[in-house]
Amino acid sequence: MKIFITRKIIESSLKTLIDLGYEIVIGGEGSILDRNILKEKSANSDAIITVVGDRIDQEIIDLSPNLKVIACASAGFDHVDVNYAKSKGIFVCNASGSNALCVAEHTMAFILNICHRITESDQFIRDSKYTGFDFQLMLGDEISNNTLGIVGLGAIGSLTAKMAINGFGMKVKYYDIVRREDWEKECNIEFDPSLDNLLKTSDIISLHVPLNEATKHLINADKLAMMKPTAYLINTCRGAVIDEIALVNVLKNKIIRGACLDVFENEPNLTPGLTELQNVILTPHTAAASMEARVKMSDMAVNGVIQSLSGQKPDNLVY
Repeated sequence: MKIFITRKIIESSLKTLIDLGYEIVIGGEGSILDRNILKEKSANSDAIITVVGDRIDQEIIDLSPNLKVIACASAGFDHVDVNYAKSKGIFVCNASGSNALCVAEHTMAFILNICHRITESDQFIRDSKYTGFDFQLMLGDEISNNTLGIVGLGAIGSLTAKMAINGFGMKVKYYDIVRREDWEKECNIEFDPSLDNLLKTSDIISLHVPLNEATKHLINADKLAMMKPTAYLINTCRGAVIDEIALVNVLKNKIIRGACLDVFENEPNLTPGLTELQNVILTPHTAAASMEARVKMSDMAVNGVIQSLSGQKPDNLVY
């Protein structure tokens, strides 16, 4: 059986498939795979392991009549046409929870960085602007006792909440379409049934929702205008959850104090003006870039393939 992997995953996970005797075809390494290479190399596969950014849509699926499973080496699966795969009887599974700890840590690093102006201060020194101690230089914000508003209390949002409460004494509120009363009691988190109210009353907003029709541009110009002028926006989920053009305008006009983005609406392209702003911190979709997280992602994708090709229903089934 042929297993196509869009881009190289962790070596130990690959070895598991090789040892089982599967034919392994790897599309490439590094950034998003060229579409023509994707079509050429994926044809006639029994299983596909895909990395974020490599679109597995109807055209790609139809190139493999015997395709049994599409395994995402990621928690997100918005780059796969799940409905079409389901209509063809093809399993789609993901690596849910595999990157939760790493992304939660990255989120907290973002919060500390922008509130204490770490990146800005580093550049200040590199630009030879530091002339000695200044009592009012680079004044920032302490995060303890401030309110963190979490949008989406899944695996990542929950861990972020725990870190914020237990590590920094922050007050945490959350908005989600599903209420988590168990977490409210365990972690002293407050549920806010209104996204608008959460945006209006939080000092920091952190986004942790999947990308779908309901969440695309969930944070638009109107929502951004509801935030406090002293508030920060953090996004480590999917870029299109925010209307990036509206965000650039809001940051440029200092309607909110700042933002941290690990993901972008039209990756790898950025909205014009974004990189010129001093009140935004940008990382290249690396919130889940720890070795531990990548190993978990790779292992879970491989396990999904092995289960599917042996006639079992895979764990972490998306549908």
